[in-house]
Amino acid sequence: MRGALWQLGQSITRRLAQADKKAVARRYFASEADLKKTVLYDFHVAHGGKMVPFAGWSMPIQYKDSIMDSTINCRENGSLFDVSHMCGLSLNGKDCIPFLEKLVIADVAGLAPGTGTLTVFTNEKGGAIDDSVITKVTDDHIYIVVNAGCRDKDLAHIEEHMKSFNAKGGQVSWHIHDERSLLALQGPLAAPVLQHLTKEDLSKLYFGEFRILDINGSRCFLTRTGYTGEDGFEISVPSENAVDLAKAILEKSEGKVRLTGLGARDSLRLEAGLCLYGNDMEQHITPVEAGLTWAIGKRRKAEGGFLGAEVILKQLAEGPKIRRVGFSSSGPPPRSHSEIQDEKGTNIGEITSGGFSPCLKKNIAMGYVKSGLHKAGTKVKIVVRGKAYDGVVTKMPFVPTKYYKPS
Repeated sequence: MRGALWQLGQSITRRLAQADKKAVARRYFASEADLKKTVLYDFHVAHGGKMVPFAGWSMPIQYKDSIMDSTINCRENGSLFDVSHMCGLSLNGKDCIPFLEKLVIADVAGLAPGTGTLTVFTNEKGGAIDDSVITKVTDDHIYIVVNAGCRDKDLAHIEEHMKSFNAKGGQVSWHIHDERSLLALQGPLAAPVLQHLTKEDLSKLYFGEFRILDINGSRCFLTRTGYTGEDGFEISVPSENAVDLAKAILEKSEGKVRLTGLGARDSLRLEAGLCLYGNDMEQHITPVEAGLTWAIGKRRKAEGGFLGAEVILKQLAEGPKIRRVGFSSSGPPPRSHSEIQDEKGTNIGEITSGGFSPCLKKNIAMGYVKSGLHKAGTKVKIVVRGKAYDGVVTKMPFVPTKYYKPS
């Protein structure tokens, strides 16, 4: 997960444009045989997908169009992403909610059935083990999607605590949905295109809500959410039906919704000001420092009861020492680990994600700075390849979000 996908995509794009393509192929595709493949792998290759190693999987970084063009097309029309490398799981049992609340910052009990939220799995020091979208399907069924690169440590963490919880009389079990694939349909055409494939009235399904319904003839988990800042859906589909669903979505869009790779997915999430775990969030970064205080339920702020609560509640009361903020800058695009300085040249922080925004046509970035230097409009210097360039702290999201919410 380390290193922004944008940087990987741009690196591959530049190299593939050069003459020695065989050398590039050897470098990036040499470990292909050792990588896991989603059920859509052959579908990606047939559609021109440039496959690269990512979190142990062979995934498309882009297709025949450029990362810039596919980013813009998502915002203007729509994109279909294969995100089957991510891990979906269900917690079941009468105690699944109190169990999960020991591990995450969300007010899970306060969620209405069929609704979800972004949350963070924390460690004993308040740091982020992973960020995740959780959904209360019913009072005894929680659906969770965790990041591909964090799957092993997340599952080990959950299992360890579940065994301890059940040993003390709790009743919670789990099922890991390896029999399912996950597609993300994003952009302004997401809802009208998907509506062709289901009888459910999608106009009644709002951002953060969840349904189990038939889509293109198969039973799917549908969440109105995404990682682009656009309206859209994540669709958990039985793996044997995943290719047919992808084909149907592309066909119903009449070519306007395009298959889109991880390169554009990264530029889209950066424009939306969303964290990439391994870059913008780490095990030593708390949700408060990461700007995710809003994800800590009001009741949880009062009661605690989750791992690292003492550290996090202290930060809420006293303020964190560092904060995640956005930047715009001149010169070359900032990259992960670029130094941030004040106007006198003193180090005040570090960039965690950065790149050129295809939609805004300027450099944008996220990073951490010392508290007190985090306010929008604060002038900074960002060091790229040994040279300092002008930058300014900028409010996020950089591109306005378009989530579908009740008016």
